[in-house]
Amino acid sequence: MQTPTTRNLSDSAAARWSALFIVAFTMMAAYYVNDVMAPLKTMLENEIGWTSGEFGFFTGAYSFLNVFLLMLIWGGLILDRFGIRFTGILATVLMVGGTAAEYFAITAFGGTAETFMGYKLDVFLASAGYSVFGVGAEVAGITVSKIIAKWFRGKELALAMGVQVALARIGSQAAYAVALPMARAWHLDTPLLLGFVLLIGGLLAFVAFSFMDKKLDSQVAVSDGSADDKFSFSDVVAVVCNPGFWLIALLCVLFYSCVFPFQKFATELMTSKYGVSENLAGLFAGLPALGALLLTPVFGGMIDKVGRAATIMIAGSAMLICVHSIYSLPFVTAPAVAIALMIVLGIAFSLVPSAMWPSVAKIFPVKQLGTAYALIFFIQNIGLFGVPALIGWTLETQCKLPAGGYDYTLPMMIFTGIAVLALAVALLLKAADRRYGYGLEQANIKRD
Repeated sequence: MQTPTTRNLSDSAAARWSALFIVAFTMMAAYYVNDVMAPLKTMLENEIGWTSGEFGFFTGAYSFLNVFLLMLIWGGLILDRFGIRFTGILATVLMVGGTAAEYFAITAFGGTAETFMGYKLDVFLASAGYSVFGVGAEVAGITVSKIIAKWFRGKELALAMGVQVALARIGSQAAYAVALPMARAWHLDTPLLLGFVLLIGGLLAFVAFSFMDKKLDSQVAVSDGSADDKFSFSDVVAVVCNPGFWLIALLCVLFYSCVFPFQKFATELMTSKYGVSENLAGLFAGLPALGALLLTPVFGGMIDKVGRAATIMIAGSAMLICVHSIYSLPFVTAPAVAIALMIVLGIAFSLVPSAMWPSVAKIFPVKQLGTAYALIFFIQNIGLFGVPALIGWTLETQCKLPAGGYDYTLPMMIFTGIAVLALAVALLLKAADRRYGYGLEQANIKRD
């Protein structure tokens, strides 16, 4: 049991949860901006002439710099070398700048006939801004993951990660719920302007957290920026040689490729196939985020107490297969079915992240966490770049209907195939846990 002289700021429940809520606000703003354009797909096509292929290109641009310029790898290097305070503020500044560029592209060049490098100027500039935002958002994500591992190790780790995810999903749900009504009431760019303002608040919130984290570092012998936590290439070798890394990374990219890219097109799916009104389609498309908001902390708290993380990842992946395979059935067009499937997707969207992200902190030591999260997020971004582009291309070239609109059967079959692969990887991860003793099935909270 700890003595009073060994206690530090993170041992105070009020302090560590306050720190979590501060950085979670930043991520909530980031998730709002990430999803705010998805419900506007039809308006972008009708008002400024974007096509489904261009929308897919824009959506995939989120991960372009992360994938092709290895920005997430550099982000992990900066995180492990310069610490969470510097990296978090840098990431938030990138998000603010990228969103400003995206807003400028829509307002100044929306609908223009000018082109640049073969793309419409508004599409290119908006995609460039979204790509810069994507660098900041992903680096902020790995930074916040390391913050939680630092402040909650041996405590309510999965619950804390679940709460952070849940609060971030508030941003996603708000984007899907308000973007279309707000754009219709004011202007196409108004929802994005709101996101820019929220990110300014997120930047200020992270600055406030930095003072708390600096105080924590002054209380412990080894700080976040100490020599033990500095980046080294030996850490990269250790991470990539760990079988658990590849299984977690593959599960991550496959699982999230079935969720985030799908949500970008879900609003149009709801209206075109299931006849849901445009005013409600965005709200229903955001139900997975709402499910994550409500359930991720519940599942996280359960994992903290009873474990079973590997089993939970299997269950969530299996649910994805059911959701996407039913969406792919052309004769199932009842709105109630579509909404119910969104709810099931929300449950899966809660199960897997609540188990997966705390598992990374079990597989790797603290000094490798920044590198591990960065490499995992890098691989995830390959899927987040490629899958939206693939779906957009498929819709544009293979799925146009004579009367207008798109047939979503083939895209949903693609999502189903990816989900099957995710389930296979989840099963392999559980087998690896038994073989290598990662402790994924064990509880997170350490009892004295």
